[in-house]
Amino acid sequence: MCAVDDNRPARRNNSSSGDGGFITTAAEGGSEANRRTAAAAERKGEEKKGFTVQAWLPKRQHHALDPLCCSPSARLSTSLSTRYSLHFLVQSGLSYSVMVFAGLEHMHKYCFIVTLGYLILCQITRVYVFDYGMYSADFTGPMMVITQKITSLAFEIHDGLTKRESQLTPSQKYLAVSRMPSLLEYLSYNCNFMGILAGPTCSYNDYMAFIEGTGYQPRHQENANGKENGKYKQSEPSSKNDVISKLCTCAISLAIYLSLCKLLPVEHSIDDDFVNSTPFLHQVIYLYLAMLALRPKYYFVWTLADAINNAAGFGFNGYNIDGSPRWDLISNLRILDIEFATSFKMFLDNWNIQTALWLKRVCYERCAINPTAATFLLSAMWHGVYPGYFLTFLTGIAMTMAARAIRHNIRPYFLVSDSYKCIYDVITWAWTQVAISYTVVPFVLLAVGPSLKFYRCWYFCLHLLCLLVVLALPVRSRRRQPKEQQDILQKDSVQDNETDHNSTDNNCNQKDKAT
Repeated sequence: MCAVDDNRPARRNNSSSGDGGFITTAAEGGSEANRRTAAAAERKGEEKKGFTVQAWLPKRQHHALDPLCCSPSARLSTSLSTRYSLHFLVQSGLSYSVMVFAGLEHMHKYCFIVTLGYLILCQITRVYVFDYGMYSADFTGPMMVITQKITSLAFEIHDGLTKRESQLTPSQKYLAVSRMPSLLEYLSYNCNFMGILAGPTCSYNDYMAFIEGTGYQPRHQENANGKENGKYKQSEPSSKNDVISKLCTCAISLAIYLSLCKLLPVEHSIDDDFVNSTPFLHQVIYLYLAMLALRPKYYFVWTLADAINNAAGFGFNGYNIDGSPRWDLISNLRILDIEFATSFKMFLDNWNIQTALWLKRVCYERCAINPTAATFLLSAMWHGVYPGYFLTFLTGIAMTMAARAIRHNIRPYFLVSDSYKCIYDVITWAWTQVAISYTVVPFVLLAVGPSLKFYRCWYFCLHLLCLLVVLALPVRSRRRQPKEQQDILQKDSVQDNETDHNSTDNNCNQKDKAT
């Protein structure tokens, strides 16, 4: 009901009432009390009239997504979610068009550029246009997983349709796709409900084997030793025990994170009072504990994603020696191997495993010039456009090269006895945890200013140490090793592949294990 303007002139009534054709507002005829009485009587009459009408109508059912019932913020959130989800289809549609219409010889390169470029464009828009510093779930998170799947599939199609088997490594033979997927298969692989939010990434062949129900067949014939295993043979191994175990891990990880994340913030390590009043050794210990309290967040997300896929029946990876089924085909981390890693490489190999395999397949194995640096730079671009990401991965290049030099030059001297090796493992474990914590601080702080402030507080000590180690202990690249040694490594890799072909992870890491 509209408010009445007291200064407004009287309106002419066009009806045939006997009041002389004019009506008078409440403001013209009396006191404030009379106006209030008239307004109250008018409202009461309308409410009574409305009640008699509504009494005969069924009650409206309120729903959370009902535009008339939910709050404006909820309507806005629903609208944004719908709009953001269109990016998944746009990215997938553009990439599929490139696969279909571009030539097979360069299709994988064009697809890689289009997919990664669209992801970076969305990340720039989200960070620098909308909400800089928001470190919560957003639409670019699922797009990161879709980017991995699209680019992996493009390279697998290129390997399967344009290369001979002699040109492929054992892992590339396993992953090669020999026909162009249909649009339905392509969208199912990219946008299936099990991995749309947090992944993990899987190969196209493994996913299609799961969809077609053939994922169990090859692994029923052999156990982990490659021998016949008819005793434990079954049509569909159960994932119940593994799912329950992973859900328990999720609960413990979430409880630890919620308990410690507020007590040990990483930002406290650059606080002026803390830096000026705390001995350097205590600062090192605090940084390690702060990063230790931060990691359970990722343990929770990745373990939950793995459990969801296992509950759907995806992730079977053969049988253990005792005949129990393995459900680690697409597992994304190994917590104990992470926390007790004795080298930088060992930590990275067990952290975000499927992303590491993706980087190896599309970049490290195919880049002709400095593959280590190229892989770290690709990882930085894929993660996002915050400056802290690039500082972290640029530091990771120096850390990796220094750790490789130490391992190749110093480790052999500690293998003469078990006691020496134990001492070496303890020292390298402490060094690895400090190096990882030092490297990933910009990844958490995101901005350039706080990240450089932290490194200044530490006097860039590990950067300088890595530089000295690389200059003093050079390591020859594997690509420059003698041809005979590379042939031996390739032969050993093929033999390992014949004895243990149950896992995509094993296939993709055999070359590293041989060295």
